[in-house]
Amino acid sequence: MDILIVVVLGLLAIAVASMLSTRLGVAAPLLLVVAGIAVSLLPFVPTVQIDPEWILAGVLPPLLYSASVSMPAMDFRREFGAIGGLSVVLVVISATVLGLFFAWVIPGIGIWWGIALGAIVSPTDAVATSIVKKVGVTPRVVSILEGEGLLNDATALVLLRTAIAGTAASVSFGGVLGTFVFAVAVAAVIGYLIGRLNLALRSRVSDATVNTVLSFTVPFLASIPAEALGASGLVAAVVAGLVTGHRAPRVLSARNRLSDSVNWRTVELVLEGTIFLLMGLELTAIVGDVYRDNAGIGSAILIAAAALGLTILVRAAYVAPLLAWLRARARRSEHLKPRLAEFTARLHNPVPPAAEATDGRPPGNRRDGLSGSLVPSPSRVERMRTRVRRASADIDYLLAAPLGWREGTIVVWAGMRGAVTLAAAQTLPAETPNRSLLIFIAFVVAAASLLIQGGTLRRVVGLVKPATGSNREAEAVERSGILDLLFDAAKSVPTGLALAAKPQALAVIEAQRRALLDARDDGLFSAGALRNALAVLDADQIRLELRGGSAG
Repeated sequence: MDILIVVVLGLLAIAVASMLSTRLGVAAPLLLVVAGIAVSLLPFVPTVQIDPEWILAGVLPPLLYSASVSMPAMDFRREFGAIGGLSVVLVVISATVLGLFFAWVIPGIGIWWGIALGAIVSPTDAVATSIVKKVGVTPRVVSILEGEGLLNDATALVLLRTAIAGTAASVSFGGVLGTFVFAVAVAAVIGYLIGRLNLALRSRVSDATVNTVLSFTVPFLASIPAEALGASGLVAAVVAGLVTGHRAPRVLSARNRLSDSVNWRTVELVLEGTIFLLMGLELTAIVGDVYRDNAGIGSAILIAAAALGLTILVRAAYVAPLLAWLRARARRSEHLKPRLAEFTARLHNPVPPAAEATDGRPPGNRRDGLSGSLVPSPSRVERMRTRVRRASADIDYLLAAPLGWREGTIVVWAGMRGAVTLAAAQTLPAETPNRSLLIFIAFVVAAASLLIQGGTLRRVVGLVKPATGSNREAEAVERSGILDLLFDAAKSVPTGLALAAKPQALAVIEAQRRALLDARDDGLFSAGALRNALAVLDADQIRLELRGGSAG
């Protein structure tokens, strides 16, 4: 009964924090952390200790899966260079720098335990990036931060395991690199296979409720086998989510996808709120352990404050050249535009009339009868057109949302730590020197990062005034292009007296959806505009399917 009361009170706290966040202009995770800390300090509240495996294996896979399902695969691909650098290179650099710092200021822990603690506090929290979405920055900044949050936990956990192994035996650079590549590669394969199998199975299930229940198992079906093979379960869950999110509109019905969306938003709200609430509630137990071991609260807070400042400095030092590289990449891409336009014109007229002479050869690449040059087959021409369209759209994307120092400031300041840091710290083995002190430092870094960076992020955005991504003229042009696309798709559907109004309308919607998804794959429109257009089609389809009979 006591546990039931605690669960009910926790759910009420999550709901109240979500409602108050809108009125107060403060993100719900911050309110929950503060509420948890306040409650944990009450004398009649028992200490709360949660097995970290519940967070790492039970909570994070579904949260990361849900976030990756909703992340446009197109944006993830376009920003993969920045995302990979932030989620791998920056984590390794931060862990190493922080490891040296911790080994210097904490007596007796040594370099490997220092790197272990550095790996714990290095990754930003994917859940914490939900705060960024509400402060009005460009979708490109949000995509980079979301992608980083999806992958850097895996890097940190692999590095943490390696550092712990290094305390007992020598570890080579090649061994560390091989472990990381294995963990990511195997997880990516498992995640891809589970994502495809998940869609193949659920496409045959018409009941939306059953379909959603099956979707709840997907992150675990990906993460558990990956972990059993020594790979990263979190990467597997993320890849499964990306595959599902990208292919679901082509495979699953509108009602199934709507059910998924609504129910997964509920799951996200509950799991995110639970993580941050528990993070605050665990304060008493962590402080008690530090007092018991006579580790010193004051010095630990000073070390944590210095570590937080160091993470921000290291992040800024990395983001600055990263932005310079992204700007140089955009400039190089801009110079390719004329060549792509010329190549596109050639692809639209690839075969001169004289080259069509029949020579008895099977279809495929042929020699031009006049010049002797190789003439590509129609299928190859179409593949080349697709690649050129996507390359041109990628260039337009890079040029439309350049990243300057203002956006870079947000990328740096929005790199908040969160509950993953605390959960990873609690996985430190019992023989860890000054274990309670290290866990307390990780807690202070995570809590202070959320409260200070998260609490001031809106003000920082107001000060530096980054681009908001709101361009009425560009949005109007994009809406016009989507409407033209939908109109052309509707005209392509054959009409006739044999088709009743309802089947005809559903056929038009299906053709329009295919056209939008093809445009999405080519990157012709922004992810937000396509999401809205697809949502309208889904609503129209559900409305029609709920009608009885076939008459319109």
